[in-house]
Amino acid sequence: MRTRHNEVAPGQYELAPVFEELNVAVDHNQLLMDVMERVAHRHRLHVLLHEKPFAGINGSGKHNNWSMATDTGKNLLSPGDDPAQNLRFLTFFINTIKAVAEYDDALRASIATAGNDHRLGANEAPPAIISVYIGQTLTQILSQIEKGNATSSEVSRSLSLMANLPNLELDNTDRNRTSPFAFTGNKFEVRAVGSSQNCAGPMATLNAMMAQQLTEFKQEVDKQTAKGKERNEAILSVLKKYIRETKAIRFEGDNYSDEWREEAARRGLNNFTKGAEALAMLTSPKTTKLFTKTGIFSKRELQAFSEVQFENYALKIDIEAKSLVELCLSYVLPAASKYAGQLAEQAQSVQKALGTSAKYTHATLQSIVSLTDSIYKSVQELQTALSQAHHKGDPHAVAAYYAHDIKNLMETIREAADDLELLVDDNAWPLAKYREMLFMK
Repeated sequence: MRTRHNEVAPGQYELAPVFEELNVAVDHNQLLMDVMERVAHRHRLHVLLHEKPFAGINGSGKHNNWSMATDTGKNLLSPGDDPAQNLRFLTFFINTIKAVAEYDDALRASIATAGNDHRLGANEAPPAIISVYIGQTLTQILSQIEKGNATSSEVSRSLSLMANLPNLELDNTDRNRTSPFAFTGNKFEVRAVGSSQNCAGPMATLNAMMAQQLTEFKQEVDKQTAKGKERNEAILSVLKKYIRETKAIRFEGDNYSDEWREEAARRGLNNFTKGAEALAMLTSPKTTKLFTKTGIFSKRELQAFSEVQFENYALKIDIEAKSLVELCLSYVLPAASKYAGQLAEQAQSVQKALGTSAKYTHATLQSIVSLTDSIYKSVQELQTALSQAHHKGDPHAVAAYYAHDIKNLMETIREAADDLELLVDDNAWPLAKYREMLFMK
């Protein structure tokens, strides 16, 4: 670890690992998660790796910093000191954006988990809409390059526009931290990975996207050079085309805003707010072609992997839903009913002693009874829904049922239980109350 500091939520910390080769970094990340859990257990504590353990407070995720390097260690996404290096940077930079524009659904599917559904778009994490943030300076440069012609003089002009690029790494402006995929000086950050996730999935997907995109880029350049066009002119010509084709995926504004959701829809970008919807993209024709052509999966393997992901998604919600049912039937409802009985006795005593009703006691009792009945009704509906879940058809249909029907019932119960928790006396409530959970020592 290079740094560790407190984050927004109580007991929440950010760890910044040392930048290293991807395969090693992914393994180290998994090892760190395991070590944290083991050390916590040794001290009678628990590490919460869930993406959203507390409502209304920032969740947890991973920023996957990603770049490419030559076999001699030169960063291909770092602007150089001479024009040739800047053309190299521009080539890999624009191809990365093009890869995301082409395979945004595959990238979204790679971060689709039941836990991440709570976090994406929740005002401290990127939204479910995949977009790319590159900053004003690079946006202006790409715009100027797009306007020119693909000639040798234009190559020189384009490279001269980039004379200030080596200073990008020193840029201290406020980066758009609401973007799910952002350029940050000499690398891109995939900011939407969930805190409980293995980073290998999103990173393997991004690598596959880039491998396929660079292959197609070279094929396009080779076609132009075969017709007699000078190599750098051919490169610039293809890059200009990519700049035009990636306008829809590039966004510099507030990704949390309603205006962006509306604008993204006009641009034709998908907004998969539920992981079940995003996971369905794993077997789309485009994603299937991506993984089969790069040798990551055969078509049959991808189908099997997709079904495993759907089952894992549904299983996590199933476990949470059954736990919720048990908590309500074993703790919440009995405690609330017992306390309601105590209030009823108090109300009768006041009425008998003073000949008048205790308004606070009476109103509280009515609220508790109303909330208790509501929770019981919803718990019964949830039990029925859970018993029917696995009869909904294929794995996608089952996952979609959990994502919508089951989770909606869970949310209804949770809201009523939160209100009930505020009404029942602390001494009568058998569980840790929300405020107590936040600040447990």
